[in-house]
Amino acid sequence: MIALQDVTKSFGRNAVLRGVTLNIPTGQSMVIIGGSGTGKSVLLKCILGLVHPDGGTITLDGQDVTKVERDAFLGRFGMLFQGGALFDSMRVWENVAFRLLRGTQKRPKSEAREIAIEKLRRVGLAPDVAELYPAELSGGMQKRVGLARAIAAEPEIIFFDEPTTGLDPIMAGVINELIREIVTEMGATAMTITHDMSSVRAIADRVAMLHAGVIQWTGPAGEMDATPDPYVQQFIHGRAEGPITAVR
Repeated sequence: MIALQDVTKSFGRNAVLRGVTLNIPTGQSMVIIGGSGTGKSVLLKCILGLVHPDGGTITLDGQDVTKVERDAFLGRFGMLFQGGALFDSMRVWENVAFRLLRGTQKRPKSEAREIAIEKLRRVGLAPDVAELYPAELSGGMQKRVGLARAIAAEPEIIFFDEPTTGLDPIMAGVINELIREIVTEMGATAMTITHDMSSVRAIADRVAMLHAGVIQWTGPAGEMDATPDPYVQQFIHGRAEGPITAVR
């Protein structure tokens, strides 16, 4: 569904992406791993058109993402942001129904609220949570609200940006399980960027490792542990010694 070919992006003298080539198949969950500052978020933003690559091509269903009609293009995506990114001044249901209350996918307010409550229920939150404000929720509940918002408009493609950051191991496991269930139920194409190996093992069909601006390795999640690639082995086992040098 999504194809990247020799994608490059620099910020001044800092070459972040140096020729990324990657294919994300329709209906599969692709997880991109890599250390902090390796360009995972920049890659995601390039796909969404929030950052324009310096070179290479990115296509969605064969169409160049830089030349498509923006509203229709973005309407195909859902997004779970790393920090939740909930609007403090809006009630929970208004956050979940944000896209449904405006733009090309606008619904009547009553219908949007009903959909929001249904999606909240899908992520394990009771209907009375809908009337609360984000500040009244725990971190895990906020993450669930963000997930409900990501799926509210039934997107074809869902991006997850470090979905378990800041959560305790139990809640991280709950979020991983929800992501896996929802992506499977919806038949959505998913792309996750993370350095949390528990998330990788829970939600990935395929894994790609981004290092030094290129895809160092990619393959089925079941082959990740067996690959002899020294970069992957050092990363997934958290070893201090290896070809990846920690930034001090």
